[in-house]
Amino acid sequence: MKILAIEHEIKGTDPGEFNPHLASEARQVWNLHQAGIIREIYFRGDRTEAVLILECSDSAEAGKILGNLPLVEAGLIRFEIIPLIPYPGFARLFDTR
Repeated sequence: MKILAIEHEIKGTDPGEFNPHLASEARQVWNLHQAGIIREIYFRGDRTEAVLILECSDSAEAGKILGNLPLVEAGLIRFEIIPLIPYPGFARLFDTR
């Protein structure tokens, strides 16, 4: 199942708190990307928060995986997790009723 995960910084965090965790965060994200779990990753254009597309069995699995990221464990970020399904609307184009 495809999962959209949107990062949100925890209010009240100091930008300097992120620095000690950034290398280990990047390494873990790289490993998840190489394993085919993180399929795409971007930063938002309006702020430095990540948007990820994951391939997981369900939202719970995605939450568990993302919960192990160093920035999440340090209490600096959280993820909004949104399960995605294929868009069925194109079928209307071919409905002959």
